[in-house]
Amino acid sequence: MSELSALSLSELRAKLADKSVGAVEAVEAALARIETTEPKIKALISVQAEEARARARELDATGPDAALPLWGVPLVVKDVLATKDVPTTCASKMLENFRPVYDATAVAKLKAAGAVLVGKANMDEFAMGSTTENSAFFATRNPWDLSRVPGGSSGGSGASVAACQAFGALGTDTGGSIRLPASFCGIVGLKPTYGRVSRFGMVAFASSLDQIGPMTRTVEDAARLLQVIAGHDDRDSTSVDAPVPDYVAAMRERRDLSGLTLGLPAEYWDEGLAPEVAEACAAAVKKAEELGAKTKRVNLKLSQYAIATYYIIATAEASSNLARFDGVRYGYRAKDVDDLMDLYVRSRSEGFGDEVQRRIILGAYVLSSGYYDAYYRKAAQVRQLLRRDFQVALSECDALLGPVCPTTAFKVGEMTSDPLQMYLMDIFTISTNLAGLPGMSLPVGLGRETGMPVGLQITARPFDEATMLQLAGVLEANLPGIGHPAL
Repeated sequence: MSELSALSLSELRAKLADKSVGAVEAVEAALARIETTEPKIKALISVQAEEARARARELDATGPDAALPLWGVPLVVKDVLATKDVPTTCASKMLENFRPVYDATAVAKLKAAGAVLVGKANMDEFAMGSTTENSAFFATRNPWDLSRVPGGSSGGSGASVAACQAFGALGTDTGGSIRLPASFCGIVGLKPTYGRVSRFGMVAFASSLDQIGPMTRTVEDAARLLQVIAGHDDRDSTSVDAPVPDYVAAMRERRDLSGLTLGLPAEYWDEGLAPEVAEACAAAVKKAEELGAKTKRVNLKLSQYAIATYYIIATAEASSNLARFDGVRYGYRAKDVDDLMDLYVRSRSEGFGDEVQRRIILGAYVLSSGYYDAYYRKAAQVRQLLRRDFQVALSECDALLGPVCPTTAFKVGEMTSDPLQMYLMDIFTISTNLAGLPGMSLPVGLGRETGMPVGLQITARPFDEATMLQLAGVLEANLPGIGHPAL
């Protein structure tokens, strides 16, 4: 790996600004790294090499611009985000040849900030999965151990950033799909508050849960990307018109954790954790205490119902959102059909993979006549009670700490035959989405037994990403780094 590829986004940005590195040089370093590593990890569905080179030449022709915070920085985005004239597949046969005529708002903001997009990242089909094995094209591997999964559904984004193919990425998080791959791949992954980042141009899975967020190698890099993509958007009715603070400046205001009270949810710490995960996360909590933070036990009593609540609400919304893919207007269309019903059935059964079909069927069931009140309405009520649990806990604490996942990354194929066991991998992350809160994964060490990365989850109050980033930044500065995978 070249020295340039190993730089953080912030370090590269400084070199681009002082002209010691040009945009073309940065893009060529990213493309060279992709060429070297991609056959092993398969993180990217498509690579826009010539488009990236052309954009880099345009940038170099005018020179660095201080008004463009991502000038010349190569990035990748998850293939669930619309990119103008570039395939947006959602890792599905259904959208294999779909080329949007517009950019998602988050993508447009990256481009307007001077970033150069070099590729579209692999994912679980329509963001449904926790391993990136549900892609219609290929499974992505973890750069730390090619026999293990990178997490999902933003596993391609996570693996790409960990392998230094790009200096950052965008992922999406419906129930942990940024934080889980960030934990498994040893990078920083941040899910903003619901409404903080526009969802316009993101192909929806569960509209009341989905959020776009940054995946980077450092906390400061995540702050820089969030700064660019956050903000109100009139084209997204769920976008909140709230001030966006200067996240990087906020991070620099704090050198220790004195004055902060951090909650430790008993339900996340007491049982079910792999010893190596418990050990690494406990060490990070101890370091926070040494840096001046106070810790206290809190309870999220209804978290035991989070899995059931999430999979009722998420599948119901998925069933509704994916009804538009019917073989009539766009997307995959079955050939040699007998009639309209045959067109619908065959286009959807051939165009969607098993996991997507499973969730559509579950969602249609819980929304059906006679079952709506028993399942969906009840889940919506429990969701409000879950949100209240978090409100109480966060009224006493500045943030909550816990593991991202009960285990480190598991072996490829280990969970594919047991969907219910796979769903349990999100047990610590989904409550944050149900409550609409910001959460992030911070790498805090390598597991003693597996040598795989362990992520600490930080959850904060609504729209208080600044405190979350401050806390993560101080911990990152005072914990031993985990380095890069030897890939």
